[in-house]
Amino acid sequence: MDLYEYQGKELFRRVGIPVSDGRRADSPQEARAAAQELGGPVVVKAQVLTGGRGKAGGVKLAEGPDDAERKAKDILGLDIRGHVVRRLWIEKASDIAREYYLSIALDRGAKRPLFMFTTQGGVEIEQVVEESPEALVRLHVDPLEGFQPWMARRLVYGAGVSDSSEQKQIAAIVQKLYQAFVQFDAMLCEINPLIVTPDGEVKALDSKFTVDENALFRHPDIAEMRDTAAADPLETFAREKGVTYVKLDGSVGICGNGAGLSMSTVDVVAHVGGKPANFCDLGGGGSAEGVVDALEVITRDPQVKSIFFNIFGGITRCDEVARGILEALDRLDMSQYPIVVRLDGTNAEEGRRLLAEAGKPNIHPEATMLDGARRAVKLAA
Repeated sequence: MDLYEYQGKELFRRVGIPVSDGRRADSPQEARAAAQELGGPVVVKAQVLTGGRGKAGGVKLAEGPDDAERKAKDILGLDIRGHVVRRLWIEKASDIAREYYLSIALDRGAKRPLFMFTTQGGVEIEQVVEESPEALVRLHVDPLEGFQPWMARRLVYGAGVSDSSEQKQIAAIVQKLYQAFVQFDAMLCEINPLIVTPDGEVKALDSKFTVDENALFRHPDIAEMRDTAAADPLETFAREKGVTYVKLDGSVGICGNGAGLSMSTVDVVAHVGGKPANFCDLGGGGSAEGVVDALEVITRDPQVKSIFFNIFGGITRCDEVARGILEALDRLDMSQYPIVVRLDGTNAEEGRRLLAEAGKPNIHPEATMLDGARRAVKLAA
């Protein structure tokens, strides 16, 4: 779950990372009141769950309350990479002497948290990697060992920070960022830029914070931060139905049982020249009702032209999935969708028999995943 900047900064504040004072505003009038309360120049920042807001005109400096109200009117309603601005963060303006970049993220390949630090802050980290990779210091953390003080020193000295005061402040922030990463079950904690003011104070001017959604049961306060209005409506509907679903941009609807098989199905559809419309996982014990719910979600996407069920019966019984497909055909208007079904494993023969006896003209059985993908792609054309 991605957090807005102001929400990420609240979590930073909880672990002691210095951030600028600010107020949330959802209207020009609230922006004016926030600027009045903060005093002096403020920065009016669009709160959207995407990058590039500065280039899109979503970050503006305001000299005072009147100017903040005007800038808020300009920013509210902006479309930034498909995200409409509905809320703002009004923050006390900061003078900047230097900009750094600091992050910790889960490196899935290494199965360890990865620190990244560079003195080239204020630009996208991908640009630094491409143009001057030698300026980026990387350091993995052994999760069994945990954070050790030498790690912060390795990052700071490796990047070439020479000022002793900055070294101490950055080292402290590195340790607190790791604390936030672990304490809040994060997948990513990024500060870009981590600024140094003319007075020598180091603080986080921005926050990009992603929390592991599977750990939200441990953090009900963070779960409440979710902005359902900003989420994809299909994914929101799927969450309400208890369906694991991710919207993609193709025409072949995909439903598998188990995340690994579902991901493989997405890959195979792409391999044979098709475009997956979604990732949808029934889970390990897909019931008939679960199949109906999944199909209800998948068919709400107007881009879907065909549907590919790829089921391997282990915990899941193939006959139960077949009953779910037939029940969905009875309950939902599925006549426009050709449905390719590949069943293998537990009760696969029984499942195929049920589908054959039903005599539904839009059900197309296939023996293998590859053949099923080819048929689904052809039927979606």
